Amino acid sequence: MIVQFQEYGIDSIHEKYAWRICDLMVTNAERFKRYFPKTLEQNRTPDLSKYFVEKKLKQFNKKEEFLFVLKEIKDRKVIGLVYIKEIDWITKQAELAYCIDYKYNGKGITTEAVKYLSNFALKNLELLSLQIIVHESNLASIKVAEKCGYIWTKKLPKEHTTPNEKPLDMELYELYK
Repeated sequence: MIVQFQEYGIDSIHEKYAWRICDLMVTNAERFKRYFPKTLEQNRTPDLSKYFVEKKLKQFNKKEEFLFVLKEIKDRKVIGLVYIKEIDWITKQAELAYCIDYKYNGKGITTEAVKYLSNFALKNLELLSLQIIVHESNLASIKVAEKCGYIWTKKLPKEHTTPNEKPLDMELYELYK
């Protein structure tokens, strides 16, 4: 485990989390389908989750993308995910994306995880800037970004495509080293 806070922890992706990620995604399918459609589709069954985790481990080891799980310490249940993705090693910029189980929403867990992983990305990965891209209706995610020091920069027209919807305009929040 990378870090522990309250009764929760952050850990880097590992094979042992495949089934638990599947459970998280399936249990929260309705909640995640709009903003995490690709992750959801890749984790609809235990077999798909196993392949997903194998792929994410390879990306982690190649420093192409970093996936972390949020989990309960006591029973090791995976309650959320945080990505450091879209990494540009030339400009030293990346995007953070996160989701959490509906039962744990509003407890400050995501905020703690994003604070920690933002610092990790800026210090350990030596990135210079981080982005969070969020829809204006996702007030909880906007609060996380703002509590972690990210500043609204601009609207990104037609930035996110969701299943069965027209492309959505998204809001860009940034954090600089």
